Amino acid sequence: MADIGQKQAAASASSNARMAMPVNGAIIREYSKGKNDGIDISAPAGTPVKAAEAGTVAAITASADQVPIVVVKHADNVLTVYANVDGITVKKGDSVSRGQTLGKVAAGDPAYLHFEVREGFESVDPLPYVR
Repeated sequence: MADIGQKQAAASASSNARMAMPVNGAIIREYSKGKNDGIDISAPAGTPVKAAEAGTVAAITASADQVPIVVVKHADNVLTVYANVDGITVKKGDSVSRGQTLGKVAAGDPAYLHFEVREGFESVDPLPYVR
């Protein structure tokens, strides 16, 4: 019997979706324009955070609460935003490939990754991109 976890990982890596999920896990907070500009994905602290699509690291910054944020610029004026990332392994200006590790999920209760897709400056629901 095949390991379901391996099947899911293989499906996401070879998926026809425009982007790959940056971590495997349950969505614990859905996108809600103006309230939550992305999705929160539950994942154990230390889980590698992967680039959803090839692009260039546009910024590494932190929120007002000092939560680390990585922003990757993609084709067609699309950005992906990864927040709650620890041990960031890329720097501004780096080219990244789809699935490349950007860092790891920071410890927290619960531990999770906040993931956004932006078309220009507008946040959009990431789910259509990753499914």
